[in-house]
Amino acid sequence: MMAEAAMILWIFLLVLALNVVSTSYAAIDSNTYVVHMDKSKMRALDVSVGMSRRWYEAIMHTINVDSEGAEKAELLYVYENVISGFSARLSKQHLESLAKAEGFIYATMDELYNLHTTHSPHFLGLEEGIGLWDAENLASDVIIGVVDTGIWPEHPSFRSKGLPPVPTRWRGKCKAGPKFAASNCNRKLVGAKAFFKGYEAIAGRVNETSDYRSPRDSQGHGTHTSSTAGGNLVKGASFLGLAKGTAGGMRYTARIAAYKACYQLGCATSDIVAAMEQAVSDGVDVLSLSLGGASKPYYTDNMAIAAFGAVKMGVFVSASAGNSGPSGSSVSNIAPWMATVAASYMDRIFPARVELGDGQILLGASLYSGKAPTTPLHLAYGDTAGGHGAKFCTANSLSPRLVKGRFVICDRGINSRVEKGEQVRMAGGAGMILANGENQGEELLADAHVLPAASLGAAASKAVKMYSNSITNATVVLTFEGAVFNSPAPVMAAFSSRGPSLFGPDIIKPDITAPGVNILAAWPPNISPTELTNDRRRVRFNIVSGTSMSCPHISGLAALLKSRHRKWSPAAIKSAMMTTAYILDSKDSPIADAASAGSSSATPFAFGSGHVSPQKAADPGLIYDVSTKDYLTYLCSLSYNSTQIGLFLGGNFTCPDASDFQTGDLNYPSFAVQFSSSAKNTTSTYKRRVTNVGIPVSSYAVKVSEPQGISIIVRPRVLNFRKIGQKLSYKVTFIAKGVVSTNFSFGSLVWNSDKHSVRSPIAVTWL
Repeated sequence: MMAEAAMILWIFLLVLALNVVSTSYAAIDSNTYVVHMDKSKMRALDVSVGMSRRWYEAIMHTINVDSEGAEKAELLYVYENVISGFSARLSKQHLESLAKAEGFIYATMDELYNLHTTHSPHFLGLEEGIGLWDAENLASDVIIGVVDTGIWPEHPSFRSKGLPPVPTRWRGKCKAGPKFAASNCNRKLVGAKAFFKGYEAIAGRVNETSDYRSPRDSQGHGTHTSSTAGGNLVKGASFLGLAKGTAGGMRYTARIAAYKACYQLGCATSDIVAAMEQAVSDGVDVLSLSLGGASKPYYTDNMAIAAFGAVKMGVFVSASAGNSGPSGSSVSNIAPWMATVAASYMDRIFPARVELGDGQILLGASLYSGKAPTTPLHLAYGDTAGGHGAKFCTANSLSPRLVKGRFVICDRGINSRVEKGEQVRMAGGAGMILANGENQGEELLADAHVLPAASLGAAASKAVKMYSNSITNATVVLTFEGAVFNSPAPVMAAFSSRGPSLFGPDIIKPDITAPGVNILAAWPPNISPTELTNDRRRVRFNIVSGTSMSCPHISGLAALLKSRHRKWSPAAIKSAMMTTAYILDSKDSPIADAASAGSSSATPFAFGSGHVSPQKAADPGLIYDVSTKDYLTYLCSLSYNSTQIGLFLGGNFTCPDASDFQTGDLNYPSFAVQFSSSAKNTTSTYKRRVTNVGIPVSSYAVKVSEPQGISIIVRPRVLNFRKIGQKLSYKVTFIAKGVVSTNFSFGSLVWNSDKHSVRSPIAVTWL
């Protein structure tokens, strides 16, 4: 009662104080802001955890006092776990008044982020009853929180048959809403809630004719990602008869909690942070975020700040790298405490044979499963297909007179791949050739087209267009071959976003790659596989591509590792995956890049440390652990001021003496170095610390592959451990040897013992 009385007295004093700075507002437009507040100020005023809402409501009331006739400041969410603060709808004048309030640190305007839109367990080496999929490991309870478009709870991937009771530590609930009852949750789907206040403040009320103001999924994305991470094993899964087999999540016995923060136009950061806040409060072990925006400094990235808060509380956070590749420095979700996941191909492909009238045979890809013409049909392209926009097959650009009964060549770009096929069908075309440009390279994405269609890589696309333009009666026949296995894999997807990171060039991002192309997973039964309105097909499982699909693979694998190693930190789990990742494909050749023709190899700026290897990650030998203090010291090395660093703690932080740290000393499992391209005999020395989690008495010797233009000295060259948990440090000195003719060069540092190989990639940027 005394604390309650003190709180009431303090609110009264706050109102008096803020009334001094209140302004008489004119009616003006407002925006949504995420507001960061100093927790230490609340503690000093005896505002306890759980009572912060009343403090923020008092602030909202006060800045509204003299605003009669104007739009009122409106509190949307209160954050106490992943960040300290709230989100609110504020005018410019409201914000100016708020900035004078006790405890105010910083405010950022809300924005909409984008979604980053089987066979994969087998490809990853996961087998029933063995290793990470043994009965003991799968029996322990792990809860995966998925922030996405919601979930379709009735899908067999989320049935609870055979699962034990929900663990008592779980604090989450099912929040009922339109078309979603609390009873839709069960022992598998243990929590579900929708967050839409931020979205509606930006985009207007959720359109309930096409979406739900509830956790129910209207887009399929969240259902797909949730089942990829932790969906049940479902026998007899397929996509329209393709890719038949048993579908299952990486940690198929995991519990799932669905937090809906994404709608038709995107995902508001205030809703994302609210979802992460709820997930951490509920007790998730892993957070999966298949969404993101453009990279930015960490202190302006509310999702990164919230992820820091989650990691600080022991939650592993994985996030998609983005689908803006192959452009350099396009990677998003770049914070070092997040696991940033790239996307790559598995060894399963869906080939389509494209036979031209001149005898050329080109290999494409398609998920088309209906009837296709067996006789040659004429081709149409550009001017021979229609008017302006016909090359891209945009809406109303194709002439029915010109394309009827023909195969139309459509260039990638402007509208979606499946929309192009829809335009061809509407114009009376018989089929489509989807042509890559140089930017898409040799990417072969298989799509569920509404008519016979195949995608072609850049080289094949050039060939078919040259043939089509060379004669007036060019013809083509398509043959669809279904699912084919044992293709060289992995191969980096061209769309997968690339490093180096613009705002954290001292960290290699992305961190790791995982299957993200042609992924079969659960799908709502009321949504077509293409999401096109006129597509009447319905499926239980859909095949989709994107870093959105690779991210939940890592989320599920992190859950498996969390089961095996309950005391490991999020950084330790990430380190285990990174240092055991592989960089050679199934034919023992360097992992290739679909963005490049020929034999071009991918680099760490495409795949990070390499492709995840789950069974090896369970026993990495050594780990690079990172504490909260280590991350804060890293932020100090970026010359962030105390206010900027305070956003991550909800209060001020004093950096250590500048001589005690440098940017490259963060205890990360990779090395990123920058030198002037004309530098000679310039050196940089970085420190690292490894922890023995393998064999108690063991010895590790270092092996270095030097990047072009660099000499490397490691001291000591041998690490001798005497017990589990022992930590040993080493230093790496990078020496620039002189002028180089490349922008980037790559190498590696590997600690080898009799049993373990602990590999760290090295990336050098020549400025």
